[in-house]
Amino acid sequence: MSHLTGKTVAFLATNGFEDSELTSPWEEIASHGATVELISTKAGSITGKNGHEVHVDVTTDQAVPSRYDGLVLPGGVVNSDSIRLDDNAVSFVKQIVEAGTPVGVICHGAWILADADVLRGRTITSFPTLKTDLRNAGATWVDDEVVTDNGLVSSRTPDDLPAFNDKVIEEIAEGAH
Repeated sequence: MSHLTGKTVAFLATNGFEDSELTSPWEEIASHGATVELISTKAGSITGKNGHEVHVDVTTDQAVPSRYDGLVLPGGVVNSDSIRLDDNAVSFVKQIVEAGTPVGVICHGAWILADADVLRGRTITSFPTLKTDLRNAGATWVDDEVVTDNGLVSSRTPDDLPAFNDKVIEEIAEGAH
């Protein structure tokens, strides 16, 4: 039995996600015993920018934050720019963060955190082009491989995935903050 057995982890994404930023943490988290579910804006399936297709388990209008022990926000410019326009997705993220549920965010995935207004006083990293947006939302932005701030785990690019995956799994195993 692994240390994530019995936990359910949500991945929030839509078309245009950075394939490895969804598939790598998904496989790692599942391999540690967690149930993983994809939440998206529409039923059916979504396709990454490099063609990886994933079945949608729950739509954002049906997602219940209290069901989840963790959340992963993969990047990809198109995905990240689109998902933050969905009011249900923004509300879901806001409720998850405010509940202290562990959140892993990589690359452009952090954009929705600015829309959810949950970055004041937090330290985060991301793809460098988001630096100003995240600072304007109240965050302290740093250029590190992985940053953990009270259950919020962030990384910059797919190159950071090994460290990101390890830290996200560790935070989900520890539980809510």
